[in-house]
Amino acid sequence: MKFQTDGLILREMSIGESDRLLYILTGSDGVIKAFAKGAKSIKSGKCAPTSLLSYSRLTVYKTRDSFNIGDARSLRIFSRLRSDVRKMCLAQYFCELAMTVCPREAPAEKQLRLILNSLYLLSESKRDERLIKACLEMRLTAMAGYTPDLLMCGSCGAYTAPTMFFVPASGRLECADCGGARNKGAVPLGAAALTALRHTVYADDDRLFSFSLTDEGLDALNTASESYIKYRFEKDFKTLAFYKTVAG
Repeated sequence: MKFQTDGLILREMSIGESDRLLYILTGSDGVIKAFAKGAKSIKSGKCAPTSLLSYSRLTVYKTRDSFNIGDARSLRIFSRLRSDVRKMCLAQYFCELAMTVCPREAPAEKQLRLILNSLYLLSESKRDERLIKACLEMRLTAMAGYTPDLLMCGSCGAYTAPTMFFVPASGRLECADCGGARNKGAVPLGAAALTALRHTVYADDDRLFSFSLTDEGLDALNTASESYIKYRFEKDFKTLAFYKTVAG
């Protein structure tokens, strides 16, 4: 079967002297693993469109056991990310997130659009890196069916308090009066960070990145989002650890 789709190259691996094995996030078929013959050669028209972080229009041949890339044409290459080591490390974490969280061989149009928007904002320095990262982590997790309950304290129903605690294990809030701090891994959130965490989950797609926070608030927000995604997917992301090493 032959079909055409647009996809983001999440990972590329060399196969022999001239071929590539690709992991691609497509809108039509989610994450697919595909072979691209001759794609390593700089003379090949598939070289740039099948390189890491290229968003490309691909002609795909599907057999019973594999996907193979025929023609490929670049739609966007996030070249600015490649010239900034720290941003490139964060972009690779975004790719690892996508490979972990996004569906395989099932539609993923919303996930693809979200990751492309995140890469664009990162590439163009439109938002703080920590803000982009937390939004992507929380929204992808919600899209995967793990929407946390951030409406109120899970015990007393309080909507707000001087300090609320986000509990990654349960995906809900607990206020200090209800003993939120006693929960293992609980993340304390001030009013602004709490509002931001709610925003990452409940805001309309076109408003997702439209907020600002202090450095302290962004750090708290990132602690909450990292803890939640690690708990839900039971994984230590190597690209995240490397990004933190580079970022200092």
